[in-house]
Amino acid sequence: MSELSIELTWQRSEAELRPGKYSNAHTVRYNDNYEVKVDAAPDWGGDEANTNPEQALGAALSSCHMMTFLALAAKAGWPVAGFKDRAVAFLGKNSKGQMSVVKIDLHPVVEFDDDFTITSEELDKMQHRAHRYCFIANTLADSVEINICGT
Repeated sequence: MSELSIELTWQRSEAELRPGKYSNAHTVRYNDNYEVKVDAAPDWGGDEANTNPEQALGAALSSCHMMTFLALAAKAGWPVAGFKDRAVAFLGKNSKGQMSVVKIDLHPVVEFDDDFTITSEELDKMQHRAHRYCFIANTLADSVEINICGT
């Protein structure tokens, strides 16, 4: 089994830890050399200049989906020249009445070499295969609705 880790650091800057009177801003370090400033989502009092866990979840899903799509496309001999996506995570109440990310919409756009064409049905089928094999999508499968909205 692979073991993948991050380091998270938070330090209180206020005199006391009191409800609604402290900052959630913290740092997540990847691979000992890349840091990301993280905070609560802006609707929950976080700084919009920082990322938030909900965006990071959408980014993880989008990234995993793209890498899975590229692996499948390479096996199929599809000459993918570029891939763009816009992931949107939606907060709401889950079936237990708890706040959670209830849906993530992906909007992938794939560019191919000029001399290559496929039907929209073939592309849609490949996008759904990528979703089916994506590790992150499989992790979230029982708790988050994932929609591939664009091709």
